[in-house]
Amino acid sequence: MTDAADALAKKRFFALAAMRLMGALLILAGFVLIRGAIALAGQPADRWIGVAVVLVGVFDFAVMPKILARRWRSPKTP
Repeated sequence: MTDAADALAKKRFFALAAMRLMGALLILAGFVLIRGAIALAGQPADRWIGVAVVLVGVFDFAVMPKILARRWRSPKTP
């Protein structure tokens, strides 16, 4: 690999790692909202906001890295 390709691979690796980290943090924040430890709009709205944040976090943690990895995959050479 060339230096440019190595640099690009490192950037993409850190982007995927950051995506997973943010997803995990969103999941934790959603569970905190569901539990009622932080009040935003008052219960029961906080629970629904927490559920939405957890769902976004799961998508960000599990699905988005796969989508990005598929998009960034090297083309197949014959």
